[in-house]
Amino acid sequence: MGRRLVMGDLRVQEIPRASGRWSYTILWPEGSLHREADRFLRTHEGSGTQRTYAYLLVDHLRWLEREALELEAVTLRDLERYMGIRGAAVWMPLGEPWRAERQPLSGGTLSVLASCLKGFYLHQAGFGVNEELGRRLDKTRLPSQADRGRMLLGHAAQSLPANPLAPRRVRRRHPKLLPEGARDRLLGEVHTARDRMVVTWLADGGFRIGELCSFHLVDLHLRERAACGDLRAPHAHVCHREGNQNRARVKVKYPWDHGDGIVRGGLIKRVSPAMIHT
Repeated sequence: MGRRLVMGDLRVQEIPRASGRWSYTILWPEGSLHREADRFLRTHEGSGTQRTYAYLLVDHLRWLEREALELEAVTLRDLERYMGIRGAAVWMPLGEPWRAERQPLSGGTLSVLASCLKGFYLHQAGFGVNEELGRRLDKTRLPSQADRGRMLLGHAAQSLPANPLAPRRVRRRHPKLLPEGARDRLLGEVHTARDRMVVTWLADGGFRIGELCSFHLVDLHLRERAACGDLRAPHAHVCHREGNQNRARVKVKYPWDHGDGIVRGGLIKRVSPAMIHT
């Protein structure tokens, strides 16, 4: 078994696999398996979603224990109250603070939490547990014009799943960017070549932190006309790999291959002269 991450309470258990991947489940304090949670998490076996859902779900299950709520007795209002405790804007009494030392979750994380809770309770309803809650969560909505534009055969779509727990999305007209002058101030505060490289690569390349930490040297083609033939300009190949020693993960899963010491494919991003210099 893997290492225990939380003691004295419901906890997430990491399980290393022979393939180099990791699986995640939830255990009771005495070490026995939380059957319902494990059954749900197994539906996401082999994906990064399993790890994310495990850590979100274990907090919810601890809250159920504190509130003395059985899975069969949870209502939609209970779930809305829990979302409010974690930071969603809901208009109702929330009860006693839950983990008040933690900051409220961001909008994106709240959306993931809502998806996790909906998936978990729909999964339980499929086994005959709290079917009424499952019916109230299993909603649909009409697709918008933007939805149809993003979907293959979107013109034929009649409905899309909806989540009554999901917070209202904030529509941004522009991507989130660092404030003016923030990059120069960051570079003025770092004191090692590695840290200067990290700031420069994140700012110029637009990499996720998981992408930056997942790079292998063979992924970096920093000279023009690299042997891969994918791009004439200097570039980097973002490749999804399982089993990285630092356990960093890339979310995108573009096909790629490694032959004759050369990486081809993956998500290809240009690199700037400043990135090459660092």
